[in-house]
Amino acid sequence: MLSSTVLVLLVLPMLASLYFAWTFLMLVLRQARSPLRHLPGPPSPSFFMGNLREMHDQENNGLVARWTAEHGSTFVYRGFIGGCRLMTTDPRAVNYIMSRGYDYPKPDFVRDSLASMVAGYEGLLTAEGEMHRKQNDHQNPAFSAAQIRSLTPIFWEKAVRLRDIWLDITASPKSFFTPADPLAAPEPSAQPGDVDPEPAEPRPLSPCAATTSFLPNPFSSFLPSKASPTLPSIVKSRAAPAAAAERSSAPCRLDVLPWLARATLDVIGEAGFGYAFNALEAAAERRESESELARAFGVIFGTARKFRAMTILQVWFPVLRAFRSENAAMKEANATMRRIGMDLIEKRRHGVLETTSMSEKAGAIEGDKTVLDRDLLSVLIRSNISEVPTQRMSINEILCQISTFLAAGHETSSSALTWTLYALARAPSVQAKLRNELRSLPVPIPTPPYTPSSTPPPHSPAMDDDALLDRISHLPYLDAVVRESLRLFAPITTTMRMATADDVIPVAAPFVDRRGRTCTEIRVRKGDIISVPIQALNKNAADWGADAEVFRPERWVDGEVGENGEKEAEGEGRRRVQGLWGNMLTFGGGTPVNGNRSCIGYRFALSEIKVFLFVLVRDLEFAIDPTLEIEKKVNVVTRPCVKSEPHRGNQMPLYIRRILSSSDPDLLT
Repeated sequence: MLSSTVLVLLVLPMLASLYFAWTFLMLVLRQARSPLRHLPGPPSPSFFMGNLREMHDQENNGLVARWTAEHGSTFVYRGFIGGCRLMTTDPRAVNYIMSRGYDYPKPDFVRDSLASMVAGYEGLLTAEGEMHRKQNDHQNPAFSAAQIRSLTPIFWEKAVRLRDIWLDITASPKSFFTPADPLAAPEPSAQPGDVDPEPAEPRPLSPCAATTSFLPNPFSSFLPSKASPTLPSIVKSRAAPAAAAERSSAPCRLDVLPWLARATLDVIGEAGFGYAFNALEAAAERRESESELARAFGVIFGTARKFRAMTILQVWFPVLRAFRSENAAMKEANATMRRIGMDLIEKRRHGVLETTSMSEKAGAIEGDKTVLDRDLLSVLIRSNISEVPTQRMSINEILCQISTFLAAGHETSSSALTWTLYALARAPSVQAKLRNELRSLPVPIPTPPYTPSSTPPPHSPAMDDDALLDRISHLPYLDAVVRESLRLFAPITTTMRMATADDVIPVAAPFVDRRGRTCTEIRVRKGDIISVPIQALNKNAADWGADAEVFRPERWVDGEVGENGEKEAEGEGRRRVQGLWGNMLTFGGGTPVNGNRSCIGYRFALSEIKVFLFVLVRDLEFAIDPTLEIEKKVNVVTRPCVKSEPHRGNQMPLYIRRILSSSDPDLLT
């Protein structure tokens, strides 16, 4: 008996050692045989880390642009243990890779990180092959143009609420605070001696800065059982002193990042799956506690953002995946997410099953503006139940979509809005031109004053709700500003793909390899990793001109319109990646051949961004301290950081000021 135990103790370590040694040897051998080894590229400073350390700050140091200038549009850099990774800015190669999502899926370590964020491998971000195809077909109705139109009242409501809070802050600039990002990990505490320009003393909301432009909610008829959130509960009288108006229009410093994060969290909660996070109200009322679901996702997101060497080791040595474990906080967070998610799903399934006619319900969604349960989850469940049983999504698949909606639709939108306000703050003339366009759009204005107990009159029917939304969506300069901002500040700056089979990738620009041979194609082997630098492509001078890194919305106004109706940048004959939107890769590729993995929710994001900008920029002016240097920090999405204030973590401090106009009651006599 003893000898058997000793034998096991001796044999098991030996077998484990042989397994790891053999796996490591095969990995090194496969990488050594990859045809990518012949491509040009920068030298590797480390065998184990390759070029990864210097790539950590690539969004601030222009690394990809420098490598492209030195080595051409197609080259390799080194990953872990010297593995060659292809990077290309060649438009033909990028189009080929991005339009073949099932042949070039995300690498396992990327899927593992995303799966930890969206609570599984069955969400639209992590599913592959037939499962992804089925989910994509089911979710297309949820993200149709008509469906997004029906969600616009939520965008409007949250945008106006945020604007009102900021107007309140401008009225009392010495007594406001900066809320925490509801889904962000706690930031490091300030060191002794650090001066915080944003005091944290509590204060009640000031009544003197209630809605000042009196933009009514043009979509109030879409909001059953809700009072219009746009109309003020307290309004200053017409005889308010001029000093009060001057005080309320003074600029004050405000970190807009956490406020926008809370607003977009509220949007995706209600529009995505009918859940009220109340993140804006929690901050406005100085409540430290977040909703139960927000706390759970905060733990999940915070864990997913952390780099773990074990994740890489599990890719190299698959046997280690059997030893994955979760700490108590993660287990509790996942249990909370599942419990609340199942409750949301069951409520919507019950409502759908009670509907006597699926066609009647579908018709109501398009026509009746007061129909309930128009969130994305409800539409997804209706689509799922209407399919044949073999094509239906499982409960786990639907559950994963809830966290997928949140992961894909929360931080990306808040990042885009934050960077757009930053760009406008740095370009006052662009901001003024945009504001003039926004104010040229007639919006019904009710006649003040109202008392807190009175019911505001309905908005004027002078403009139909749908017509107003269409006009906001098609304002030419607003569209140009959004396009230019998303070009320069893509929320997702890079994506990775992996070849599932040996292949030959065509290129538009021939290149010379390390052997001196001219190549008109890229040969890859199964398992080779490819990096597509989305942000670098969006700022490629060869495509966008010498001012590619300059925020200039006019390039979209002056440019020609292509055959697909998209605005093209100035210049004829320039090569373009075939992006889903605007000849750029911000929302992914746009030419599906075999599994297009572009952003299915791009219409949702664009409508949300435009409505928020319409409401905010119309009534507020944004400026920035010219001495501040804002850097990009990439952790899943691109977030801003003040270079001189690293102890404060991610932030975007802007000066905001109320813009007075002739329509303000303060100016009426």
